[in-house]
Amino acid sequence: MKPFLTALALVLCASVGHAATKPNIVYILCDDLGYGDVKCLNPQGKIATPHVDKLAADGMVFTDAHSSSAVCSPTRYGIMTGRYNWRSRLQSGVLGGLSPRLIEPGRLTVAQMLKDQGYHTACIGKWHLGMDWAKKTAAEVNALGVETADQSKAIDFSKPIANGPNSVGFDYYFGISASLDMVPYTFIENAHVAKLPTVEKDFPMFLGRPNGKTRRGPGAPDFEAEDVLPTLATKAADYVKSRSADAKAGKPFFLYLPLPSPHTPIAPTTEWRGKSGLTHYADFVMQTDAVVGGLMAELDRQGLASNTLVIFTSDNGCSPEANFPALAALGHNPSYVFRGHKADVFDGGHHIPFIIRWPGQIMPGSKSDQVICLTDLMATTADILGAKLPATAGEDSVSFLPVLRGKAAAPVREAIVHHSINGSFVIRQGSWKLAVCRDSGGWSEPRAGAAKNAGLPDVQLYDLATDIGEQVNLQDKHPEIVARLTKLLEKYVADGRSTPGPNQTNTVPVDIWKTVKTKPKAAAKKGA
Repeated sequence: MKPFLTALALVLCASVGHAATKPNIVYILCDDLGYGDVKCLNPQGKIATPHVDKLAADGMVFTDAHSSSAVCSPTRYGIMTGRYNWRSRLQSGVLGGLSPRLIEPGRLTVAQMLKDQGYHTACIGKWHLGMDWAKKTAAEVNALGVETADQSKAIDFSKPIANGPNSVGFDYYFGISASLDMVPYTFIENAHVAKLPTVEKDFPMFLGRPNGKTRRGPGAPDFEAEDVLPTLATKAADYVKSRSADAKAGKPFFLYLPLPSPHTPIAPTTEWRGKSGLTHYADFVMQTDAVVGGLMAELDRQGLASNTLVIFTSDNGCSPEANFPALAALGHNPSYVFRGHKADVFDGGHHIPFIIRWPGQIMPGSKSDQVICLTDLMATTADILGAKLPATAGEDSVSFLPVLRGKAAAPVREAIVHHSINGSFVIRQGSWKLAVCRDSGGWSEPRAGAAKNAGLPDVQLYDLATDIGEQVNLQDKHPEIVARLTKLLEKYVADGRSTPGPNQTNTVPVDIWKTVKTKPKAAAKKGA
């Protein structure tokens, strides 16, 4: 016990020095990284992730962390607003690279809240929450879906972009508008494209795989998929370096780093190809890990690590584009022990890696089995700063600061709600998980509309304490639990919030039974 007590004493002593100092905050959001892709979370996994493992050894691992959605754009809405994605206009699917702004005007974001608290704020990476592009014609671009090839021709890329990241609290933005398999293929800096997309481009969805290309459309002549991750890594390190002096002088920074990897196109650089000894997907995961290591090294070089809170996580589960069968043949499962993958109601769709390091405040090498959600960033950071959120913000955000400080014996969340790509709902409380659909709600079997759905019950109830793989539907054995969880979910919808406070009005009507009442349709196209 003595080594433990000594370590605890050191942490408590260090926390006294940091208590009055606002920490810098670095939030690293991977794209389609599975829980099982991180070696320290999946000891049987075959992909080496030494830098993320080091982050975990220096901080806290949450073993039961979740995204609010099983796909990209909705999850990002929740992270930025502290609000469940289905309260927005986006009820299913994802946005495209040319979609207009999704975050409602006047809605408080994490970035704006931190800016109001004296932070310099930057987003470097994949945005995927819409921005208002100037148009050459009056043609409409899909507001809540991926644009068509013809719609991309309506955009005037030479004009300033309105209502992008700078309009929701970010002082600086550099990155790409959406997923790297969506147009336009060019970087954006603040309100302008870095280079005009004057040519037509596409990229292989998976390096070395002959079939499959990204959407063809406008791109900058020298823009290449494999250059994007290294460019963003360099920009992030440069940003930390540029903010170092101010951070040490009491002007902290918030760096939101939504990486485009290991989402398709799976494009590791030459340096990383073959490094894993598995597949190019595994190589891309390793390259992503190295980006994390490089940023941590820059924090060390600038003398900022001791007062910087770092969060590492993913927006949803691993995509089937990673080729699960090929990885399984090599002994690796990106979903770990969970059923399904990206897009699904099953845990493989939304059970994600979540690691947080905060020197002097979090015990190194600690773990928590508390259920948390990516929507919790807003309430947690506000709690750290002693800031009070307005009643109209963070309606589904819960502070897990007590967990970080070892003061949370009871669950910090009453329950958590998830959403699949086709708009199917899930509510989890304790070990009980209720899916309000008869299928996966996504891309794994049984798919919506498939013949296998015939005769399946309208809902699925699983006890994760005894059935982490969600194999035995207990809905007929525990109708009282189905009724209780349904009532709670309906209350969260009706109240416009799941946290204490005055009831809010949902932006759009929400029907949790929509996917059961209506004739099931095939889920959206992969590559979201």
